[in-house]
Formats: sequence, structure tokens, C-alpha cells
Amino acid sequence: MADTDTAGRFGMRRRSLEETEGRAHKYLEEALDQNKREGLLLSVRARTISLVVIGVFVAFLNPHYSVIYYEVLLVGFALIGWAQLKIGRVGRSRAELLLLFLDLALMTVVLAVPNPLDPRDWSVGMQYKFNNFTYFYVLLAGATLAYSWRTLFAVAGYTTLLWMGAYFWAKEQPSSIADLTDKVTAAVSDYPHILEFIDPNNVQLEPRIQEVLLFAIVAGILALNSWRANRLLVRQAEAARGRANLARHFPPNIVDNLATRDQPLGDVREQPVAVLFADIVGFTKMAEAQTPDAIVALLREFHSRMEACVFDNGGTLDKFLGDGLMATFGTPDTSPDDAMHALQCAQSMNNVMKEWNATRQDSNLPPIRLSIGIHFGHVVLGDIGSERRLEYAVLGDVVNVASRLEALTRPLNASVLVSDAVIEAAGGPDTAEKLGYKATGPQEIRGREQTISGWQLSHDTE
Repeated sequence: MADTDTAGRFGMRRRSLEETEGRAHKYLEEALDQNKREGLLLSVRARTISLVVIGVFVAFLNPHYSVIYYEVLLVGFALIGWAQLKIGRVGRSRAELLLLFLDLALMTVVLAVPNPLDPRDWSVGMQYKFNNFTYFYVLLAGATLAYSWRTLFAVAGYTTLLWMGAYFWAKEQPSSIADLTDKVTAAVSDYPHILEFIDPNNVQLEPRIQEVLLFAIVAGILALNSWRANRLLVRQAEAARGRANLARHFPPNIVDNLATRDQPLGDVREQPVAVLFADIVGFTKMAEAQTPDAIVALLREFHSRMEACVFDNGGTLDKFLGDGLMATFGTPDTSPDDAMHALQCAQSMNNVMKEWNATRQDSNLPPIRLSIGIHFGHVVLGDIGSERRLEYAVLGDVVNVASRLEALTRPLNASVLVSDAVIEAAGGPDTAEKLGYKATGPQEIRGREQTISGWQLSHDTE
């Protein structure tokens, strides 16, 4: 091949590696995004049900028009939940943190500020006598469904800040029943520890500290569980990426089998494999007359058609090589029909190209000529590369000879050239004749001292 072809293949291979890296991030991002959206949706649904239950419960406890105040605030919680669903996304979001803070701030107002519609005399201190802090756990539970473990710590921090702020605010508020403190004091003056609890104007500090401390502990435990679930999600995303990578190389029926193995491709080993190289003849000249977009579109369609031929015949797509590809038959597991499958794949590729060229002719496009070389023998299978990036590769003289046979199709004016080893493994000369092959005699292979007996399939052979 010309240097420009080699450079083109190298460039395509490099882009393929970059695309693989991109797919790794893509699968993780998609998994995290899907998990976030599902969590937000589930959280909003759970919140809505909870708000309905709380609304009915509050109306039952307080069958008075003043309950409208709490019902309106419950609608506010519902609107905040809807807003969180609309703007939720993976990653740090100030808008989401703001909504989360508003959520907790509204809860603080509900629990710490007396109902302005209630006509009864009431004090701020009385608000704390009912231990309503437990309603904060409803918001914490919703945050656990929708947000990351880091955000749960933010929930704990916001709650502590708001609740303790509400305590100091409540301590400074005047009371409309201040004289009641004097009456209660007179009644239980000998029991100061009891007075501390029943004084309607007293807001105790110790229970507030206990509330936020326990809330922070529970939030920390839930954050730990969320962190653990996130790690599981990442592992699942990596498994999906691995399965997708297998699907790029193997037929779908083989992917299901490989995905269940601890070592899908096995250890480094040697085994007999049929290696097929396919290439577009004269691609460099063809590319000179087309735009980059047209070239990429042509290659994508070509690769798609050839990939289907490989998979339909039980082959493994080893790699795309710019305007060509390399496929193997007998990886990861061998079978007695590997050589025959390679020959059938070549036949299928030729037929597909004829159909495609007929379509191209109808569109006044030039035909595309395909050349294929196949060799059969023992290869080494194993990982190559660095610790940072490994690639499963097929190595050995068989690969080199298959590539050289593909190049020899041009001077022989053949669409397919296979070695005698392929024919013998597929059943011998009788099989070759049935498939339309004819012997070409010994062929000199660049880089080898010994010749190789070849069999060719002419362009006119179906």
C-alpha cells in the first residue's frame, strides 16, 4: 500500500482509540444521568404522596380554617419538588443547592413560626413542644433518592444552620402569653426541672442540639449507603461498556456467552485461526475526488456492510483499518469450520459489494472494488500495550501472510486470494472448486523466502 494509505489507516486507528475512550466516559455519564433522573422522578413521586398524606393528617388534627396556612405551604413544597425535577442534572449545580436550601428553609418556617391564621393565643416556644423536627427526615429521605452522597452532607449542614438559627430567633421573640410563665412558675416553683419543660415561653437548647446531631448522624449513614450505591453504579457502567466493546468485535450470540465469563478472552495462548483482510482497491485516488464528509460517509457504510458479513459468518472483527478491516475466524474459541466460515464470509462480502455497486450505479456513483486475502494457521492471542491501556491482539506470521495475500489480488486481478492452508482446512480442492476457486500456483510473499500456493476467486465468480 502507498504511504498515504498507511497514514490513513494509522489515523483511523488512532481515532478509533480516542472514540473508545470517549465511549468509556459516555457509558458512565449516561448511567449517572439516568440514575439521577430516575432518582429525582422517584423522589418527586414519593414527596407528592407524602405531602398528600401529611395534608390529610394536618386537616384531621386541626379541623379549622387556619389549616389553610399549612395546606398552602404544602403546595409550596410540591412546587419546589417540581422545580428540582426540571433543573436536576449530574454534577455540581448551584441552582439545585439553592432549591434544596429553600426546601429546608420552608420546613424551618413551618415548624418554628406559629400559624398566623390561628386565632388562639400561642407562643413561639409552644411550637417546639410538639417535637415536629422529625418532618425534616421526610426531606432527607427524598434527598437520598435524588442526590449524591456529598449533597446529603449539605442537607445535614443546611438543616443544622437553619434549625439552630430558628432557635436563636425564637429565644428573642416576645410572647402574647408572657404572663402565663409567671403563673406556671408560681405553681411549680419547687420543681425547676419540670418548669423548664412546661413553660410555654421557654425554648430549650439541649433538645435542639440533640435533634440536629441525630439528624447529621442519620444523614452520614445514608450518605455512606449512597456512596456505596454510586460505586455499584460505576461498576455496572463499566460492565455495560465492556459488553459494548465485545459487541464491536463479536457477533451478538457470542457476546452473551463472553459476558458471563470471568476471563472472556482467556489467557495468552496459541491456536489455529483463519485471518481475513479486506480492503478497498484504489481508495486513495477515490478519496482525492471527494469531500471529507463524503469519504467518511462512504467508509461508514462500507464498514457497516462488511461488519455484518463478518458477524453473520461467525467471525470476529479484529479492527478497522481505514479503508479496510481485519477479521478472524476461530477467536476466541476454535471450531472445525473456521476456515470454511472465512471463505463463506469472503463470498458474502463479494455479493454484498455487487449489490451495493448496483445501487451506486443507479446514483451515478463509481463502483467500489474489494480485495480480500485469507490465510490459516497458528497465531498467538494475548494482550499487548501498557498497564494503562491493553488491547487484545492476534499476532504471528499468519496475520502478515493474510495481509500480503490481500495485496497480491491486484496483480492477479482477483477479488479474493486465499492460501492453500485455508483450502485444506476447509475440506480440500473439491471444496475449493465448489466455491468457485482455482489454483494460482506458488506465489511469492514479500518478506518470506518460501512461496505459498494460492487459490483465487475471480471478480466474475458468484
